[in-house]
Amino acid sequence: MDSTQAQFVRDTISNNKVTIFSKSYCPYCTMAKEPFRKLKIETMIIELNDRKDGDAIQSVLGEMTGARTVPRVFINGKFVGGGTDIKRMFETGTLQKYFE
Repeated sequence: MDSTQAQFVRDTISNNKVTIFSKSYCPYCTMAKEPFRKLKIETMIIELNDRKDGDAIQSVLGEMTGARTVPRVFINGKFVGGGTDIKRMFETGTLQKYFE
């Protein structure tokens, strides 16, 4: 995990409170982004389909999190889940606790 993409992923996650690795056309990615928008939380969103190295980044995320699927959501540098995970966290109030 010494590639340029791996360093980009590590830097992006560590320099932003919330980072979402996404694809613009993915309904689960939209599901993951929506709660942050509703809470007015500043979010770094990386749309992998808009990047030439998106597939390589997705492979790095697969190594880091155990799955290549998007979205991959990180809060405070920690992987917290995907679209349905974030939706459930928002509905139960768990997500809001990260920002109190």
